[in-house]
Amino acid sequence: MSETSKPTSQSGSQPAHHGDTAPEQKAISPGKALVGVGLFLVVAILLAGYGILRRKDADKVLADTTAESAAPTVIVAQPVKGTPVDNFVLPGNVTAYTDSPIYARTSGYLTRWYFDIGAQVKKGALLCEISSPEVDQQLAQAQGDLNTAEATANNARIQAERYSNLVQSNAVSRQDTDTYVNQANATAAAVRSAQANVKRLEDLQAFEKVYAPFDGVVTARNIDTGQLIDSGAGKELFHMQAIQTLRVYANLPQIYSANVKRGQKIGLSFAEHAGKTFEGTLVRTADSIDPVSRTLLVEVDVDNRAGELLPGSLAEVHFKTLSAGPTFVIPSSALLFRREGLRVATVVNGDVAHLTPVVIGEDDGANVQIVSGLSATDRVIQGPPDSLIEGEKVTVVNPSSGKSEGGK
Repeated sequence: MSETSKPTSQSGSQPAHHGDTAPEQKAISPGKALVGVGLFLVVAILLAGYGILRRKDADKVLADTTAESAAPTVIVAQPVKGTPVDNFVLPGNVTAYTDSPIYARTSGYLTRWYFDIGAQVKKGALLCEISSPEVDQQLAQAQGDLNTAEATANNARIQAERYSNLVQSNAVSRQDTDTYVNQANATAAAVRSAQANVKRLEDLQAFEKVYAPFDGVVTARNIDTGQLIDSGAGKELFHMQAIQTLRVYANLPQIYSANVKRGQKIGLSFAEHAGKTFEGTLVRTADSIDPVSRTLLVEVDVDNRAGELLPGSLAEVHFKTLSAGPTFVIPSSALLFRREGLRVATVVNGDVAHLTPVVIGEDDGANVQIVSGLSATDRVIQGPPDSLIEGEKVTVVNPSSGKSEGGK
């Protein structure tokens, strides 16, 4: 075969590289690796910080929302300035001039009673009789003991006188004379003791009859014939009241306490006597302000000889005093009745509740006049919750828009 028949490589063809190795990768430098790790850590820290800040912000928003929801929502209004008046009406409690329960002083059975409820009785009138045979027998025995003691004492006295005369002539001894004289003194003391016992039982027997202690009316009878009566205050027999003059007690606000005088005429009105006014006299005061209600207890006496008024009723006491200064009118629902006294809730510093002690004047049921404790600029909470306390945070709502003040 000729040389021209041998295979030859074509121009432009790729030769086969059997057994050749892959090209080498270029290694990353340590500096670039550190930069990459640092960037990764920075990104991770930024993401973690962002998450923490978002959680803190969410917690704060939740806490603020919870606190705002917990604070009671209130409506406030400034008090309305009232016209100072020198006439005001207070409730008064009507009581009998003398009020007394009647009890038994001796034990026994009730044999008879003479007056029922509503009876007008005079002082010393017999109300009832009690049979106490034990006391009667004890009195008879005591009288017998007294007679015996008097006889013994009389005999001892005669003997003592006889021996006293004989001792002067030395007919008897001085010792015997002293003995009889001492016996006479001892028996005389026994007589006085027996007399005291008889007097005690006579007084006890006298208690078998129960008498009226004063002029008045019987308002209760709690016994009947044949009942067993025990002495003492365990069971009331009768109840009596003197109603010719009645006492009316009223609590006057402290601010007016200096304007009332003893002897002052006071008008009284009663629901059962519509349109009629009774005249009473202020006879005494407690001369002390009650530290709880800040009021002065006064007593007004009214003549009731006509019997028109009844003890236990409610009176309206009409006082006339000098003007006490500026007054303010607020709804009755704004009042808080606390153990420390009457309070009105106001808002200070924007959203803080403050309980202000006040003194009331006229009260028509819907509104009440405040004569002391408020100023014209106070923000009074309308209808405060009973649980409201001093210094508590509140949410103030504008009643016209229904939105909280300050964008809360």
